[in-house]
Amino acid sequence: MYKLLTIEDTVRVPPNRFSEKLEDVVLDILKKSYGGVTDKDVGMVLVITKVLDISIGRVIMGDGASYHDVTFEALVYKPEINEIVFGEVVEIVEFGAFVRLGPVDGLVHVSQVMNDFVGYDKKKGVLYGKESKRTLKEGDKVRARIVTVSLKRGAKAGKIGLTMRQPGLGKLEWIEEAEKEAKA
Repeated sequence: MYKLLTIEDTVRVPPNRFSEKLEDVVLDILKKSYGGVTDKDVGMVLVITKVLDISIGRVIMGDGASYHDVTFEALVYKPEINEIVFGEVVEIVEFGAFVRLGPVDGLVHVSQVMNDFVGYDKKKGVLYGKESKRTLKEGDKVRARIVTVSLKRGAKAGKIGLTMRQPGLGKLEWIEEAEKEAKA
C-alpha cells in the first residue's frame, strides 16, 4: 500500500554547504539519507516529496555543522499481508516466478502458481500446468495476494511472498476464463 507520510528528523548540514540555499541542501541530504531505505514499520521510502518545515540550526561545539529539526513528506510503499496486488512477471525460474509490484518484486513459489502440478520448461522460460496446460511466462500480467512480508531495516529491498491459488487470482487471462465459465 502506498502512503504519503509526514516525518520529523534532525538533519546535519556540513559547513562546506552553508553558502547554498538551506531548503535545497536539506532536501538533498534527506534524499540521500532516506531514498530507497526500508523500515519494517514504515515500509520502503520511494521519494522525499517536499520539506515542510526547517527549524533554526544549532551548532555543536567541535563539529562546526548546523543541526536542523525538519518536517518532511515521503512517499512510501509498505506491502501488507493479504493485500491484493497487480503485477507483471519479470522472471521465471525453476522454483517460481518473480512479479514486479512497482518498487519491489515478489515471488510466487511454484506451489502457489495454480491448482495443478506445475512444471518448468527452461528452454521456453515458462511454468506450465501439467493437466490444465496453462502457462506463465515473462511479461504476463497477474493478480496475486501477499502472503508473507520480510522487510529489514536499512535494506534496499525486502522479501515478499505471493500466492495465485485462489479464485480471482492468477494470470489475468485465467481470471477472465473462469468468469466466462461461471456465467455459462
